[in-house]
Amino acid sequence: MDNMNYSFEYIDIILLAMIAGFIFLRLRGILGKRTGFEGKNPSDFKEVLKNVKVDLPKKTKQIFDESAQNEFLKGAKIAYETIITDFSDNDNKITSSKPLLSRDILNQFLKALKDRSDRGHYAEITFIGINSASIKEHKQIGNILNVTVDFIAEIITCIKDKDDKIISGEPEKIKKIYDTWVFSRDTTSVNPNWQLVNILT
Repeated sequence: MDNMNYSFEYIDIILLAMIAGFIFLRLRGILGKRTGFEGKNPSDFKEVLKNVKVDLPKKTKQIFDESAQNEFLKGAKIAYETIITDFSDNDNKITSSKPLLSRDILNQFLKALKDRSDRGHYAEITFIGINSASIKEHKQIGNILNVTVDFIAEIITCIKDKDDKIISGEPEKIKKIYDTWVFSRDTTSVNPNWQLVNILT
């Protein structure tokens, strides 16, 4: 009798071991070394993708509100002084203002400077300051935003020849100038710089 009970206990141990082994193998097949999508069929994979929210970068619409206009005018004033002094100094070259000019305006400036240089003339300028700068209008066409600005500034300037003789202007008199310029930029470009595209007056 004792031998029979011993035999049954031995068999029970073997069965429990087999059951435990089977459960282990099943769990390993389900949980072991999975990355999250292994074992899923294509339809399950598509369902998972539907539930994944992806934040894609959105193109921000150009907002040219009062704050943006004030910031623009600060830059426009700097650009205006840079362009005026670069064009009117005595080397007859465009250097620091070149990135601020559209191709057409740059070509116009270069032609005017070549004509001045061919005549043997050069300019002298002292930029006194900008009295006012105001946005006359702004208009967006497609991705291009154009802003027209009225400037009032004061300068001292004259044109001299190679013998230092004054051709035009007065080297000691402050002159008030009025300009209307059009600046432009592509609102989708990563380049934040504006360019002068037209001179109306």
